[in-house]
Amino acid sequence: MNCMETYKYWLQSPYVDEETKAELREIENNEKEIEERFYTNLAFGTGGLRGIIGAGTNRMNKYTVRKATQGLAAYITRQGEEAKKRGVAIAYDSRYRSPEFAMESAKVLAANGIKAYVFDELRPTPELSFAVRELKAIAGIVITASHNPAKYNGYKVYWEDGGQLPPESADAVLEVINSIDIFTDVKTMDEEEAKKQGFIQIIGEEIDRKYLAKVKEQSINPEIVAKVADDFKIIYTPFHGTGNKPVRRILDMIGVKNVIVVKEQEQPDPAFSTVKSPNPEEKEGFAIAIEMAKKENVDLIIGTDPDCDRVGVVVRNKEGEYVTLTGNQTGVLLTEYILSQKKEKGTLPLNGVIIKTIVTTEMARAVAQHYNVEIIDVLTGFKFIGEKIKEFEENGNSKQYVFGFEESYGYLAGTYARDKDAVVASMLIAEMAAWYKSRGMSLYEGMQELYNKYGVYLESLKSITLEGKEGIEKMKAIMEMLRKETPKEINGVKVTALRDYKVGKRYDFVNNAQEGIDLPESDVLYFELEDKSWFVVRPSGTEPKIKIYFSVVAGNIKDAESKMQIFKDTVITKVRG
Repeated sequence: MNCMETYKYWLQSPYVDEETKAELREIENNEKEIEERFYTNLAFGTGGLRGIIGAGTNRMNKYTVRKATQGLAAYITRQGEEAKKRGVAIAYDSRYRSPEFAMESAKVLAANGIKAYVFDELRPTPELSFAVRELKAIAGIVITASHNPAKYNGYKVYWEDGGQLPPESADAVLEVINSIDIFTDVKTMDEEEAKKQGFIQIIGEEIDRKYLAKVKEQSINPEIVAKVADDFKIIYTPFHGTGNKPVRRILDMIGVKNVIVVKEQEQPDPAFSTVKSPNPEEKEGFAIAIEMAKKENVDLIIGTDPDCDRVGVVVRNKEGEYVTLTGNQTGVLLTEYILSQKKEKGTLPLNGVIIKTIVTTEMARAVAQHYNVEIIDVLTGFKFIGEKIKEFEENGNSKQYVFGFEESYGYLAGTYARDKDAVVASMLIAEMAAWYKSRGMSLYEGMQELYNKYGVYLESLKSITLEGKEGIEKMKAIMEMLRKETPKEINGVKVTALRDYKVGKRYDFVNNAQEGIDLPESDVLYFELEDKSWFVVRPSGTEPKIKIYFSVVAGNIKDAESKMQIFKDTVITKVRG
C-alpha cells in the first residue's frame, strides 16, 4: 500500500480507537503530513524504536508498540517454553504515554503466553538492564527516548545478558514485524485478566535495593566522602526524569550529607517544562541549578537525563564562573580517578581493560597507558561496550572490565548492568569531587592537572538536523560524497588515513596501503590527520541527524581552542558541500 492507502486503512480499521482516528482526520487535507506519517514503518534497529509520538506507521503509538512487541514475542517463542516462562522485564521513564506503552507491551506478551515483570513506577534504564539479569529474564523492554525533546518516545529492547538486543536477534524480530499486519496479527490480553493469570507481575522496591547495593559496590573511597562530608555540598537535578530517587539514595548511602535538589526539575514532567531539551550535554538546562549554586556557594552540579543513563557535570572555575565539563572530560577524570585509586589500594587487576568508543577522546588512551592498562575501542553506542563485557566473561575473564565510557555522557563501572548508568556515574563523580576537595582542589582544577600531565586534548561535536524522507536521502548523499571525494588536507594539514567502517578497511594514504578493521559494519568515516587531529562523520542511529566529531591536540588550552574553531569551520564547509 502507498501512503494514502495506508492512511485510509487506519481510518477505516475497527481496531483503531476514536482518539487516534480523530487525530488522523485533522490531517486529511495535508498530503505532506500524511506522507511523513505513513511513508515508512518506524525503523526497528538494534536499539528498538524511537520516534515522534502520534498516529501513523512512522510514529510512536500503541499500535506500533504492540506490533514491535508481537515481533519480540514471536522471537522469544522460538526459543522454547523455558524462555517464555523466564519472561520479560519492562521499565519506563517520565515521557508522554510511557506508562501506557509499557503496559501495552506487557499485554501483548501476556497474550502470547510470556510473563511480563512491570515496574510499579518510572525507573532508570540501567536498572532495567540490571533487572533482566537479576530476574533471569529472557529479555527486557524500556520505554524511553533518552534525552530527546518531549515530542519523542522510544522502545528499547534488551536480551538476557542485560545488553541491548544483538543485531542478529534484532533482524529476526524485524523479519516478524515486517511480515505481520499491525492490527489483525497482533495479540493482546486484558490487563486485569493477565494479572489474574500471573502473566503480568508488578515489581519494585526489592529490585531497587539489590540494584543500589551493586552500585554501591563500585565505590572506591567512601572514607574520603566521610572526611569532607560536613562542608561538601552538591546540587543535583534529575531534569524531570527517573534519576530523582535512585541518585539521591545512592549519594546518601555513600555518606554525602548535603545534596540540594533543584525543586523546579525534581518531579516527573513529560513536557520538560523548565528546559528546551532534557539533555545534560547542554548548559541551558542547568540555568536554574547554576543560579542556586551561586547562592549556596557550591562547586559541583550534577544532572541526569530523563531515563538516567547519561550524566552532565557543571563545575566552578578559578574565576568563579560555572562551566560545563564535556562527556570526554568527565570520562577522563573518572578514568584517572578509578585507575589511580585502584592502583594505590592494590585493587587494579593486571588484566584490567578500559573501553571507549571510536569517537571518544584519545586522552583516555594516554591515561590508560600511564597505568599500563589496556584500552579497547568499539563502535559508537554503549551496546558495544556491553558486548565486550559479555565477551570477557565468555572467555573465562582473560580480560577484566574496569570502566567504560563514551563521549556522549555515558559511563559504567562494574558489570551488574550492561548499559551506561548515570546512577553509578553520579556516585563516582561525587566521590571523585570529594577526593579532590580533600586535596584542596575542585574538579575544574583536577582537569587542569590532567592537561598538564597528559597534554590538552580538545573535542567538539556538530549535529546537522536533517528530518524526514529528504533528510535521509541527504545524509546518504553526504556519506557517498565523502567516500568518493576524500579530503586530502584540512587547512594545510595532511589527511594521513581514512577508516571506513562500512567496508571494514583503513586506507593509509602515506604508505599507500590498506588494512582490515576488526569491528562490525557501520556507516562511519574516520579521518586521521598528520598532527594527531581527527574528525568522524556518521548518521545518527537514533535521531534525524548527521553527526561530525572533532578532536585536536595542543600544548595549551588557548591554542587548542583556536585550532578547533578553524578546524571545525573548514570540515563543516566540506561536509555541507
